[in-house]
Amino acid sequence: MFMRKKIGCLHAHYTNIEYIEKAFSKFDIEWLHFVDPGMMHRVATDKKFKYSDAQKTVKEKVEWIANCKVDAILITCTNYITFLNEEQLSLPMPIIKIDEPYFEQICQLQQPQVILFTNPATVEGTVKRLNAHSEKYGGVDFQVIIIDNTFEYIMQGLGEKYSQEIVKFLHDFNNENKLLSVAQLSMVDAAKRYEFQTGRAILNPLQALVDSMIDQLKLSSLNGI
Repeated sequence: MFMRKKIGCLHAHYTNIEYIEKAFSKFDIEWLHFVDPGMMHRVATDKKFKYSDAQKTVKEKVEWIANCKVDAILITCTNYITFLNEEQLSLPMPIIKIDEPYFEQICQLQQPQVILFTNPATVEGTVKRLNAHSEKYGGVDFQVIIIDNTFEYIMQGLGEKYSQEIVKFLHDFNNENKLLSVAQLSMVDAAKRYEFQTGRAILNPLQALVDSMIDQLKLSSLNGI
């Protein structure tokens, strides 16, 4: 039976809330959003804050969300996902990692690809997890490119400037042979804008996530279709 779902979301930045709610606006969902940029700031700046400390922090956050009686937990920060140790958790609801459906899509395509980032701090963890995911496919051929001097715009609340810089990069980027994708949720609007302007498809983690969650959680549509 299809029923309204309550989903708890863990974000590292408040801008991710709008992306998620807009993408799932056609479905009967109650969202509980939890935003905490502090941990990633400590990881980047506090040498005394160890990997195990970060793991403990994420575990506590996820357990807190679980205690809110949600049907599922969605983690939208790839760095939070990196620090998640599910072996330390025993929860009745699924924990959904935003980029795993995206990884699956990349791996199934089995062709050379270029993956774009704006935040250098997310690259290492994301690439490590993508490589692990791709092992069952015999690996995947991809190149990582970071769009430099851009991510600070989104952190300053300059979302439009941020998207403009990504779109400009995409127009200037001369690559006709490899499939393009953007790895971060914050890059999705720019990717869609470029698609509209050029007709060239760019993979993004948001659409893959929507398709996966519809199936996994049996989401019901607000219009009954």
